[in-house]
Amino acid sequence: MTEPTTTGIGQSGQSGQKDEDPRSIGDIVGDIASDLSTMVRSELELAKTEAKAEVAKAGKGAGLLGGAAIAGYFALLFLSLFVMYLLADAMDVEWAALIVFAVWAIAAAVMGVLGRARIKTVNPALDRTQETLKEDVRWAKNQK
Repeated sequence: MTEPTTTGIGQSGQSGQKDEDPRSIGDIVGDIASDLSTMVRSELELAKTEAKAEVAKAGKGAGLLGGAAIAGYFALLFLSLFVMYLLADAMDVEWAALIVFAVWAIAAAVMGVLGRARIKTVNPALDRTQETLKEDVRWAKNQK
């Protein structure tokens, strides 16, 4: 039995000559650029598709959070009414309503003051990002 002969890479099985690409270097570079452009376009399309799916999920989650906030508001409203009517057993209903109102007004004032203090501590300048961007600009200038 004879073993099948194998040809080396770039060699023809019949004549032993190297296979040459009939395209010019310009054509090869053009094909590479075209393939690269197609690949980048398809990657961008994939990224857009994935981003749309993630935005849709985030939108649904935000809608559910909004619904939960409304339901929580109503739960708090009816709890407040319950407390008001519970206090009305010991005093006039008007005074009970005023007491519940005062408790909520104090809670709102405290949360407002605390929230305002927290917002004042926010630094919108993004110091670290600005510094790294400046470093990138210095590095790019030194590359010339």
